[in-house]
Amino acid sequence: MVPHVVRSFTGPDMRWILPYAAVLSPVQLLGADVVGRIVARPSELQVGVVTAVIGAPVFIFLVRRRKVAQL
Repeated sequence: MVPHVVRSFTGPDMRWILPYAAVLSPVQLLGADVVGRIVARPSELQVGVVTAVIGAPVFIFLVRRRKVAQL
């Protein structure tokens, strides 16, 4: 999900996508871990579950926005 989001504000140039994605991917994973620890206190949610719950709507939004732009 992160490289697609980065591509939306940097453009298609891989010289910019790769460094931004390398910085923002761990930030997104850390955020998902923190949310998983806070939401289900005193236990935890797995970080993969939280990442999927957060990432799926964002990815669907990006795909739908591109289809409308191509029409």
